[in-house]
Amino acid sequence: MRLAAAHPRMTPAPGFRTVALIIASAMFMEQLDGTILATALPAMAESFGVSPLHMSVALTSYMLSLAVFIPASGAIADRYGSRNVFRAAIALFTLGSILCGVSGNLPLLVLSRLLQGIGGAMMVPVGRLVLLRSVPKSELVSAMSWLLVPALIGPVVGPPLGGFIVTWVSWRWIFYINVPIGVAGIWLASKYIPDVRLPDKVRFDTLGFVLSGVSLSCLVFGLEMVSHGASSVAGSTVLIVVGLVVGALYVAHARRVEHPILDLSLMRFTTFRLSVIAGSLTRITAGAMPFLLPLMMQLGFGLSAAHSGVVTFVSALGAMLMKATAAPVLRLWGFRATLVWNGVLSMLCVALCAAFRPDWPLWTIYTVLLLSGFFQSLQFSAYNTVAYADVPSERFSSATSFYTTFQQLMLSLGICVAAAALHASVSWHGREHAQLPDFSAAFLVVTLISLIAAPVCARLPRNAGAEMSGHRAR
Repeated sequence: MRLAAAHPRMTPAPGFRTVALIIASAMFMEQLDGTILATALPAMAESFGVSPLHMSVALTSYMLSLAVFIPASGAIADRYGSRNVFRAAIALFTLGSILCGVSGNLPLLVLSRLLQGIGGAMMVPVGRLVLLRSVPKSELVSAMSWLLVPALIGPVVGPPLGGFIVTWVSWRWIFYINVPIGVAGIWLASKYIPDVRLPDKVRFDTLGFVLSGVSLSCLVFGLEMVSHGASSVAGSTVLIVVGLVVGALYVAHARRVEHPILDLSLMRFTTFRLSVIAGSLTRITAGAMPFLLPLMMQLGFGLSAAHSGVVTFVSALGAMLMKATAAPVLRLWGFRATLVWNGVLSMLCVALCAAFRPDWPLWTIYTVLLLSGFFQSLQFSAYNTVAYADVPSERFSSATSFYTTFQQLMLSLGICVAAAALHASVSWHGREHAQLPDFSAAFLVVTLISLIAAPVCARLPRNAGAEMSGHRAR
């Protein structure tokens, strides 16, 4: 099925719920992989003979690959068809998983994670693009809920499953379990995903792709090196400065071309701009949580990988419980009030994690994590929806690429900020290994950064996204 350039929205034959569930299966595989990996980091570090703090590169290398290749996802899907790109992305992700499982050292694992990231860079954004073009804006909140609920099963299942695998089998099987999911995903995509593409092929912005890739690579790796002290300050500074300079060159380039790989003119839409800025600040905490919490439970509390997985999965369970309430909450309060006050509540819950100690009753820890997952999930559902409130449908492709690029970059930055705060606290106190006070400091640092999002959200119009939420401001 081809999509006319003048009418980019289409209705797939199986219905948007079926398409959403198939796309969610790909997101399930990606989220399952990420949450299992976070739980297994200490065991993998022991296998490779490196410090657990250095294992953050296994997470950031994947996110780096996402940040570099996501900008091209929309243009590639428009040119070669969403079904072809989606299937190829799942195949690449599955192949990368196999290579991760057979890796014998940290450098090989990082290279395999980069290949996984190329698949992930095309898999989720292209799926989201198909969904955006399949439903009217009035049904987008419901559609996003259908998309995200099955995907959230990954974080729910991931920590306890990862703990079980690491404790009783081998950490390598956390990657091998992606293989049957990937094969099933390729078959389902071939059968049900519509072949959405634009007949008017736009010239690919090769120079912009290179500039954005170099800039993002230097920034992420520079921050990663700073975060765990793996190199001199001078070397890290050079990378960050090069990233900023090349980024400035890209901005100048983007203003001269008609179809840049990252369309900066989208920031003229108020809801899109504020969602990008506030969402980026909030995602620093979202990126830090899966890195800090399992390490805190294992290194600070002395729990096994299996036990820490059971504890940390509760926040994902809270996210699951939220999905039934997203639509009525947004209909009652609207996007602006929800994003402001819910954002403050979610960050307060994260700040409480800094106070966790082994003598706390388990039910209090579970309660805090459950509420944290609930409020954070509502926050991101609202961000992901209101971003497209004012964007014309013919620009959904470039908007999805732009938004997802910054989303993944800030998740990566969250890991770097958390690791840097952890390392700084360890060094400041002259410790050899991270202890509970060091984790507390890291939680508070990322929380303070993300709290800045609240006044940004307050600048949204009262009726922002009213067509999506059904809210009518007085």
